[in-house]
Order: sequence, then C-alpha cells, then structure tokens
Amino acid sequence: MKILSYSAISLMAFALLLGTSTAMAKEVNWESLNASFGDASYVMDANVCSSCHEDSQQTFAQTIHAKVFQYGATPAGGSCESCHGPRSLHADNPTAELTLTSVQQAAVCLQCHEGGTRMYWQSSAHKTAGVDCASCHTLMEKISDSALLSKADEASLCYTCHADVRGQMGKAYHHPVREGQMNCSSCHNVHGSIGKSLLKEATVNETCFTCHQEKRGPFIWEHAPVRENCATCHDVHGSNQRDLLNAQGSFLCLQCHSYGGHINLPRYNRTSNPIGQGCVNCHMTQHGSNSPSGAKFTR
Repeated sequence: MKILSYSAISLMAFALLLGTSTAMAKEVNWESLNASFGDASYVMDANVCSSCHEDSQQTFAQTIHAKVFQYGATPAGGSCESCHGPRSLHADNPTAELTLTSVQQAAVCLQCHEGGTRMYWQSSAHKTAGVDCASCHTLMEKISDSALLSKADEASLCYTCHADVRGQMGKAYHHPVREGQMNCSSCHNVHGSIGKSLLKEATVNETCFTCHQEKRGPFIWEHAPVRENCATCHDVHGSNQRDLLNAQGSFLCLQCHSYGGHINLPRYNRTSNPIGQGCVNCHMTQHGSNSPSGAKFTR
C-alpha cells in the first residue's frame, strides 16, 4: 500500500476544497470570450501540449496550481485546458486565433477564484484602473512563495505602482512591513472592498482596531477627531515623527487647539520642544478617557 506524505495529503485536502468551490463556480463560456472557440473541443491530454510547450510545462510543474491540478479538482480534469480552454483546433493548427486578452484571462481565473475575498473584484479600484490578474500574478512560473505573485514578495509587487508608499515606508517611523512582520494585505484587500482605499474593513478606524483594540473604546470622554478617523493625526504608511504623527508634538494639537487662555503656544510651553512630549505631558489619554475626571484627557 502506498503511503502518502504529509504534503501530499495537504494538497489533496486543498484540492477537495478547491473542488467544492469549483463545483458551484460558473462555467466559462469560451465562445463568448473568443468566437474561435466555437468549434473547438477538449483534447484532455497533456502530452499533446508538451510536444510543443515542454519548457512551459516544466516551470509550471513547480507552481501550486500544478500540484493541485494533479488531483483533477478543476474544470477539464486539471489539464492545461482548465485555464486555456478547449484546444483541439490549436493542436491541429497552432495559430494565434485562440488567444485571450488580459480582461478575458481574468474571466477565466474567476471560474475558480470569484468568491471569498475576491467577491468585490468586479467593482474594485484595481479592476476599474485596468489592473488584471496577470498584472500581479505569474501563473506559469513560481517566482514567489506566496499566491503566485509576479514579484518575490508582496510589498515589492505593490511598490511597482505605489512608489509613494515605498517612500513613506522608508521613513523613521513606519508599520513593520520592511521588517516582514506585516504585509500590505494586512490592511488592504487588493481584490476589492466596501471601504475606501481597498481597506479590509469598512472604515479606517475599524481597520486600525484589528490590531489596536485598546484605542477602540467606548470611552466616557471621547476625542472627536480620534472617533472620526485615525488618519486625522497619524500617517499610517510612515512618518518622521514618532507614533506615526502627521506633525511634530504639540504642533499637531495646535492645528485645532489654537485658542487663547491656555499656555498651549510653543513660545510659552517649554515642553513643546523636540525633546519634550508637549501637550501629552498632561493630556496623556488623548485617545479617550474612562476617568470621571478625564474630561480634558488628563486622566
């Protein structure tokens, strides 16, 4: 009796899960994508493909798709035609007539990958900006250990378009993406979201609270800007001010609290210098207070 390795059993389990999802997935109408498929049928023989595409098959064999497809838990029995469509006409006469555009290719991917975190893809900012599956994923070759990405890691891939974020992440204070403790997907759902900026949660605050629960409240005394949006005071991708603040020390507070009657101006408040904490020397519970005497966030 053949004993399967742990990795093989894991792949089989993944294949079963994939099979469950594909059983309910919509069938690809190849002819609607390209009329040339109308008279084509499935060959269902990888050896036919390898007679011309042996190099491609060798690199593809190292990918997670290939390892899952061997259990047949996909359309067309896990053959090349699961993703490339019926190829009988191509096998008889190799031409470019059965090619698909990047948008059409994305429709093929969605036959298996439409649900879950990708349910908002059709209305996502990436799709409407012309980004498609092949823009971020390389399906025929293993370049990354994660999600068939076309770059070695997630951040490097995102930075190819979001160079401004790369610059922010290079500042003195930043979320630990450079250190490998977080990824862009820790906060963003790149395949679509109901929130702004492809955030995983509905709002900025709800996204921040997934890690910073102590800032959630409810508090007896709430600080209105904090309740409204964390980004009012923090630059989430990176800042040269500690705690990811948008401005230095008390200068941030003075953007709103510039009224008279209080020694809250830098020329009077010696603790507002770069060494001191400024306003938070006294108002240390600026995110909110549960103290009966904390109306001014001093307790």
